[in-house]
Formats: sequence, structure tokens, C-alpha cells
Amino acid sequence: MRGRLLAVLLLAGALSGCTLIGRGVACTQADMDSAVGVRWQPADFGGTDAAVVRVCVGERCAQRASGRSEDPFASLSVRLPDDVGDTTVPVRLTITSAEDGRVVVTDRVLARLTEQHPNGPSCPPTVWTAAYRAHPEQGLVSAVGTSPR
Repeated sequence: MRGRLLAVLLLAGALSGCTLIGRGVACTQADMDSAVGVRWQPADFGGTDAAVVRVCVGERCAQRASGRSEDPFASLSVRLPDDVGDTTVPVRLTITSAEDGRVVVTDRVLARLTEQHPNGPSCPPTVWTAAYRAHPEQGLVSAVGTSPR
């Protein structure tokens, strides 16, 4: 009976990618891209879609309307090349009024990219990311520790 139990455990471990002796590694299949992300509270910038948020990382840019004022957060990311690696990249934020095009917030930072392994430490892909929050008075601030209300 013990022999069968051990055989079942070994088979289950092999099928799941794990073994009792640690040779196999279980990897999930999450996909992720290297990117710099910026999130904000739409209410900080007026009513629904009252502003246009533009984020540039080097020459790559993305923009969108600020979002519904009742949503706790909105976000935007600028995808980076897969092989960007451990580096620092220039990030520019510009928020303009959707009504009259007036610049509401502008800021620049040098972002240190952080290595991420969404499927586990020894599983692909390896991506490089940085995350910020767009603040109405302070511009780009660290997104670490921010969460929806």
C-alpha cells in the first residue's frame, strides 16, 4: 500500500512539473511585457474624461482620456522592447485639459527598471518594469503602496 502511495505521489509530482528531488520547476503561463506604467485617480483631474494623460518613455508614447471620475484608478502603460534589460529610462508625463488644451501637470523622471518574473524565478519571461502614480500637485510619484480607496 505504501508503495502505491509513493508511486502516485511521484507521478503527480512529475505531471505537475515538480519532483521530490527538486529537478522540475512548475511554471505558470502568465504573459507580461516590459513597460512603464502610470496610474491615477480620475477625480483628481476633474470630471469624467476631463483631461488627457500622455506618458512617454524615450521616444515611445501612449495617451488616453483620464477616465470616469467615479472610478478609483485609471492607468496607462508604455511598452518597452523585450530586451531593454537593467537600465534607467526617461519618463515624461503631460496631462492636459480636454476642454481647452491647457497643460495641467507636467513632470519628468529617470525610472530605474525592476526585473520581474511573472511565472516564477526561473521561468520565462523576464520583463523590466517601473510604476508611477500621477499626482495633481506632485507629478510622477512612486506607485509603491498605493491602492484603490
